[in-house]
Amino acid sequence: MRLAMLAGALLGATMMTTAASAQEECSLGISMYTLGAPYFAAQEVAAREAAEAAGCTVRTADGQNDMVKQIGDIEDMVAAGINVLIVNPRDALGLVPAVDAATAQGVHVVAIDSILDPSANFITNVSASNEANGKLVGEWLAKKMGGEPLKIALLSGSQGNVVGQARRLGVITGLMDALLVNYGSANVQIVGQGWGNWATEGGLSAMEDLLTAHSDINVVLGENDSMVIGAREALRAADRLDGVLLVAAADGQKEAYEMIKNGEYGATGLNDPAALAKMAVEIGIKALNGEEQNLTTITFTDPAVVTQENVDNYSNPDSVF
Repeated sequence: MRLAMLAGALLGATMMTTAASAQEECSLGISMYTLGAPYFAAQEVAAREAAEAAGCTVRTADGQNDMVKQIGDIEDMVAAGINVLIVNPRDALGLVPAVDAATAQGVHVVAIDSILDPSANFITNVSASNEANGKLVGEWLAKKMGGEPLKIALLSGSQGNVVGQARRLGVITGLMDALLVNYGSANVQIVGQGWGNWATEGGLSAMEDLLTAHSDINVVLGENDSMVIGAREALRAADRLDGVLLVAAADGQKEAYEMIKNGEYGATGLNDPAALAKMAVEIGIKALNGEEQNLTTITFTDPAVVTQENVDNYSNPDSVF
């Protein structure tokens, strides 16, 4: 009996040591396709802090909005021995071979934010629901404008990005449905589309071009807050802020929240980068430790439209983003 108890104790100690070493041996890579906007920088910081708090060693890489570089970053991380990869992909299809190669080497891959093609071999894609967020923003916009004809300047992130596409289509769907339901007609014109590469400077430049060609804009719709904040600077410089409603499909940048509080910015969709990053790291580490999670291809956070009425529920002035 004593020998059996001793053996059991030794087995238990061995299992505890093994579990502890699994945590200690976690080597996590964070591949961001860009850090050129505050949202992505906040994702990287939150993911790194969550991984380090869990005992992982961490490698990070900035793809600099270049798919070829991001592929090389992932290959370098795998060669260096990571066993968990958090990846925000530059291109849904273009990153599939790199992700599949990483998984084949035993790396537990979790995609974050930007959608990775479901043909890839990965655990899940942690994301806000761009369609659901966009629909709520579109419904709010319809009610805010009260049936007035809309002349919209559309600011998009990067060509071919499926997240940007889902965001703008979500808003347009919600907007058109709400206008038809509430007013029986929809007088909506998208006067032009500018490409701002998700950044404040890009939004400013794109807005300058759109203003030159279209002086009668009354709504600016951006696929993220950073570009809309840049557009606001262009409007201010052109003395065109009055009469223009600023709306973003997603993000919840703290500067946007502050302007929403002050009535200087209409609304934005909820997309907390820190929450997404922490969830992705948690999922990756659980996979490393062999824990069952029963996940689908996409793991969504809850959608919301953030307006002057509810912004205090979401605003955090101490956040990175």
